[in-house]
Amino acid sequence: MNINNLKNTIEDIISSQKTTSQKQQAICDFLENEISYYDWVGFYFKNGDKEELKLAEFTGEPTEHTIIPFGKGICGQVAVSNENFIVQDVADQDNYISCGWKVKSEIVIPIFVNDENIGQIDIDSHTVNPFNPEDEELLEFVCAKIATLY
Repeated sequence: MNINNLKNTIEDIISSQKTTSQKQQAICDFLENEISYYDWVGFYFKNGDKEELKLAEFTGEPTEHTIIPFGKGICGQVAVSNENFIVQDVADQDNYISCGWKVKSEIVIPIFVNDENIGQIDIDSHTVNPFNPEDEELLEFVCAKIATLY
């Protein structure tokens, strides 16, 4: 993974003339295409004043989890904790929402605007133990750039 090249492309997408939704979709598509173990990439955002997340743009197999209550699953836990959550093996998690039998690991990074957690990027992998500090750095960068759109 050449993190600087990936960050440069993310910068290009963010500064493009596309709509926010198009930029988010382009980032999902780019990350899923460029990083071999990113098998599902999506954004969830707080659903208005409700204590739940709503699925926005994503790339990968369709999911039935379009609404996730705060506290439920990895995404719901991040909505409450406001902290990065890396699960190298989903079989080790009691509070995990299965998005499919192929998913073996997950990383979720929150998006902050004015110190408020407005959403997150969620990555599922079909590989056990794929994520490293570079993934976390890249995805924190992506979330910081997404935050500038809101």
